[in-house]
Amino acid sequence: MKFFLLSLIAISVSLTAFAEVITSFDPHGKKEIALTFDACETKTPSYFDPVILEYLTIHKIPATFFVSAKFALRNPEILSEIIQKYPFLEIENHSYHHYAHMEDLNASMVHDEIKSTEDIIYKTTGTKTKYFRFPAGNYDEPTLETVESMGYKVVHWSFASGDPDKHVTAEKMIPWVTNKAKSGDILIFHINGRGYATPQALPKIVETLQKKGYTFVRLDKVL
Repeated sequence: MKFFLLSLIAISVSLTAFAEVITSFDPHGKKEIALTFDACETKTPSYFDPVILEYLTIHKIPATFFVSAKFALRNPEILSEIIQKYPFLEIENHSYHHYAHMEDLNASMVHDEIKSTEDIIYKTTGTKTKYFRFPAGNYDEPTLETVESMGYKVVHWSFASGDPDKHVTAEKMIPWVTNKAKSGDILIFHINGRGYATPQALPKIVETLQKKGYTFVRLDKVL
């Protein structure tokens, strides 16, 4: 009986330790920051913001894109080009429909949201996703455990940039991000046309952080 109880405790501790949402990484003493961008679509057709994408590609800024399947299906050529031409950019999983509350879905629906997106991204780019970001950052423990049981690591962000808010101007966003960011942070922006001030703010944010000695990394290089 004692052995049985100890086993149950061990299993419980193991599950608790397994369930994790990553919001930062260990930079191992380096001044590194991860740039991430959500590329998602719900009811309104969405496309890559050309200003942001051009800036990243011209300046070879490493970044990770969390892409929903609906967005991938609407932008297949650009996604394929990103993987073929720009090795400093990475594509990861952001669900199929971009439900803002995936915790309201049952385990089977959660599994389908992720697996169908994984398959579409693989068919489009030839790469298999291994990181997942919950839409709107909403989840509960059962949903998180379902995602992790599929072999995914869940990656969110260190703090919000505020870019989906139309009232957050570039003048507000630049000092907010550059003063708050530190080594090991995961920054979040949007590249689907919903990062309203990001096209204007991003170059100044990147340049300011670079002047402070920071370099940018893809998530798969540091996690």
